[in-house]
Amino acid sequence: MDERNDFQKALSDFTFEAAAGGAIRHLADLGYTVRQITERLTYPMPYAKVQRAVWRHLTESGVILTAEPSAELPPGAPAYAVERNRYGRTSFRRETGAAETVLPIDWKCRRFDGRPEELAAELLHRCGGDGERQAYLSWDCGVSGVRDSEDCRRMLEALNGRQREYMEGLPWEDRVCYHRLDGRMREIVVRLYGRGLYHGCCYFTALREKWTLGVENSQV
Repeated sequence: MDERNDFQKALSDFTFEAAAGGAIRHLADLGYTVRQITERLTYPMPYAKVQRAVWRHLTESGVILTAEPSAELPPGAPAYAVERNRYGRTSFRRETGAAETVLPIDWKCRRFDGRPEELAAELLHRCGGDGERQAYLSWDCGVSGVRDSEDCRRMLEALNGRQREYMEGLPWEDRVCYHRLDGRMREIVVRLYGRGLYHGCCYFTALREKWTLGVENSQV
């Protein structure tokens, strides 16, 4: 029975990948929401299955991290292993290994309390060029006890239609997650910050900067 179930699952996964896997990843990379992707597929797919495929792609490609950036750098980011020779001299060797070989980031922490337009300008400056690939925003609306809270409801209601559809379409895990600070996420955090609704952190790994926005959240 187990072998039959395994075969059926493998066959289902193969059929799904052949029919829609590449299209889903392509549309997700273009910034489409889960609902938009589902509507554009020529091969009918359940919404929940598209959700899972989008989430898997975003986490595997480093758009979303499920651990703080200091512990899980995006794909392609350099990792350094500590080595000591027989004389006790320390050196660092660059490699592309697992997360445990990455040196922890000694963050330069600050609390940002400027105006929303100042935040927008600062984020644009730090995310220019390749900076966006190494900049992240914490998001805790998937955490048990938070996702159904009044604060989370107010945050989502403050977003415009396309922003809310994107955020609600992702199956956020029951933990604080970190989304790359692309153009859409910069718009979202500035909008929420300007209304006094965002409480979390921005991370700029290339600059080793960690900004706290709003009232500090003990889960971030």
